[in-house]
Amino acid sequence: MTTDRKVIVYIATSLDGYIAKPNDDLDFLSIVEQEGQDYGYADFIKTVDTVVVGRKTYDKVISMGFDFPHADKNAYIITRTPRPNIGSVKFYTEDLKALVDKLKTEKGKNIFCDGGAEIVNELLKHDLIDEFIISIIPILVGNGTKLFKDNRPEQKLELISVKSFEKGLTQLHYKRAKN
Repeated sequence: MTTDRKVIVYIATSLDGYIAKPNDDLDFLSIVEQEGQDYGYADFIKTVDTVVVGRKTYDKVISMGFDFPHADKNAYIITRTPRPNIGSVKFYTEDLKALVDKLKTEKGKNIFCDGGAEIVNELLKHDLIDEFIISIIPILVGNGTKLFKDNRPEQKLELISVKSFEKGLTQLHYKRAKN
C-alpha cells in the first residue's frame, strides 16, 4: 500500500552550497532575517505531520536555547546513541531507509526532512526524497558543512517554482523527475 505522503527537504544554504560554516556556525542565516517574513515556512509546516532530523541538527537547536520546534509532530531524531523518547520526539537508532519506507506507507501529511547533511545524503542514496525546497542565502561562506556530499547517485529534478525576496534570498522548489 502506498500513500501520497512525500518526503520534503526544506532547508537553507549559502550560494556555494553550505548549510553551516565551520563549527556548525549558522550566523550567516541572519542576513536575510526580516520582520514578518518567514519565507513560506508557516504555510509549509501546515502540510507536514512528521519530521525527520539528524541528532547533530537537533542538538544544535537545543543548544541555542530553543525548545525543539517540532515537538507537536511525530519527530524522529536519527542517532547512533539510544536516548529516551521525549513525548512525540523519538530517538531512532535503526535503519533510516526502513523508517522512511514505513512512514511513506502510513496515512498522514507530508514528511519534513529538516537536515542535516548526513540525513539528506542518506535519503538521496536511497532515492527517498520527493521534493526539495531550498532557500539560497546570498553569501559565499567558503567552507563548512556541504548540503550535498559527493559520491551519491545522480537524480534529475523538475522545477516547481522560484521565488525571490527583498533581502536577496531565493527559494527553489523542485520535485523528483519522473523517469
